[in-house]
Formats: sequence, C-alpha cells, structure tokens
Amino acid sequence: MIFSSAKKKPVVDPAIKRDEEGKTIANYVDELPTSGITVLALKSLDFVAPGEWDNITSYDAMLKKVKGETDPGFLRQVRTKSLELYSDPAQGYQAGLNLYQLVDSADKALGAAAFADKIGQKVNLLSFLEKLTPKADTTQTIDLSMKLIVELIAFTKVNGIPGDSFGDFVKALGEYGGESKIRMAALLCFDGLIPLGPDFVEKARAGLGGMSPDRLAENATFKRIEKFIPGNILGDKLEFVRGSFDSVTGWMGKFVADNDLSVGRVAGKLADYVEGADGKLDYLGAFLDMSTNYFEHTGTQSMAIRLIDRAVNEV
Repeated sequence: MIFSSAKKKPVVDPAIKRDEEGKTIANYVDELPTSGITVLALKSLDFVAPGEWDNITSYDAMLKKVKGETDPGFLRQVRTKSLELYSDPAQGYQAGLNLYQLVDSADKALGAAAFADKIGQKVNLLSFLEKLTPKADTTQTIDLSMKLIVELIAFTKVNGIPGDSFGDFVKALGEYGGESKIRMAALLCFDGLIPLGPDFVEKARAGLGGMSPDRLAENATFKRIEKFIPGNILGDKLEFVRGSFDSVTGWMGKFVADNDLSVGRVAGKLADYVEGADGKLDYLGAFLDMSTNYFEHTGTQSMAIRLIDRAVNEV
C-alpha cells in the first residue's frame, strides 16, 4: 500500500487459507487507508456518481453494508464463506486483486511525502513540481491501456469467462456503480483526460495503432502484468491490447459526454483538495500517477463486495 493510516490490526482467521502474501481478503480491506491523496482524489470525483462511493475500510462493516444484513449468525456464515471463496485460487478473486495491485505505478516516491492525514486537508502541488516529470504521450497511452486491460481480465477471471469476452465486459461497464464507477471515472480523468487532453480516446487509439511490440515490451506497467495478457508472443499481446481498447472507445466517449467531463472541470474539482491543480495541468497527471493507487484501493473494495455478494447467495 502507498498510504497507511492508524488502523486496527487485520482480523486473523486461522482456519482460512491465505494467499501468497499470507492474507485474506478481509486483511486487505482492513488495511485500506481512511485518508490520503488517493482518497482525496477519488472524493473529488463524487460529482460523477454523487454519494455512490463509500470508502469502506473495514471488512465487517462491508459485510453489514453490502446487503443491509444485521443478524450476527448470518454475517459470520457469510464472512466465513467469502474468505473460503477468496482462498481458492481457482475462483479468480486472488488473480483479480493481484492485477489491481500490480497495475498502479511502481514509482511512489511522492506518496509518503505528499501524504494528507486528514480528510479535507489541501495538498500543495506546487511544492512537488521539482520532483515531477510528466510522462510522454506514448507511455501514458500504454498505462491507460494497461488499466483497461486489468479491468477486463479481472472481470473475466471473477466471472469465469474467456479473456476476450469484450461484449460482456462493455455491457458490464455500462452497469457499474459505486466504487467500480468511481474507479472508471478516475481512469478516464486521471490517466486519460488530464495527461492526454480532451481527445485522449483518439490519441491513445492512434498511439496503439502505430506502436511496435518492442515498444510495448519496454513499458514498466506492461512488464508487471504481461503474464496475464492472452497471447503467446508480443505481437499477439499487442493485438489483444488494441482489440480491448477498441471495444471500449464507444463506452469511454459516452461516459465522458454523459458526465460532462472536461480538463477544466476535473482540475477544478481536484483543486478543492490539491492546491494548484487547476493551474499546473502539465504536472497534475504526473502528480496523481506518483501519489495515488486508486486502482488498487477501489479494486480491493470491488473484489470484496463481489465475494460478499456471492457468499450471501451461497450461504
């Protein structure tokens, strides 16, 4: 994790198998921060889905909230079942969570320095300018594409469907709500609109179209998730990336239009939490990339909620 607030110790479930990190899904949720730049940045997007995202950082609280259940005995059964489902690698939840963890930028040098320990505290972007280097458009295009790929592959793994089920994925995107909708809003705003501009969809599509397999292979984000992307050779993987991106261009354009997303509006909302956000756009994208892990944060919440939903139906 990039940020850590003072939290209770993770719940220990000795009877449940843990993943390769020695943790259950409850541990990951309980370790999520209650504050910090990731949380502040996500809160700035509330206008996209007013009141839909609740930053739940307690697995027990999540158990109660997801279905509105209060019976202690039933909740214990659901908890046990959800942890059992997560502990089985064949169910796809471990792989999905791992993907969300891997895709956020590896360079988190600004994370600790820029930490905001109180919700509502403003972070001064100007004080970090000397440490920021905006990404080239090609690199940003790949990073945007990799996060879309992670969302697609996590979706297919959890639902047990083929990795190229583009139609099912696009349909699901249109039905996203809560933490999933906020994650997609952040993706389009923080990794698309702000660093690449208002025509980011076409710019990224053109960039992928002219990209060589070797250029893709050089990208640090691609290297972290390469093993999950279908294809035996780099050329096949690049074609999968292109096909995946093409399949969601219509959804991206509609999401931007439906929510009236613009560089100025998003930067203005961010300025409520990040001082200078609306005046240093060249650096804002780099700042958000280096100081947030919104994909991992909301992805952890999504995996937990899906597990709880399924456990409720199976108990």
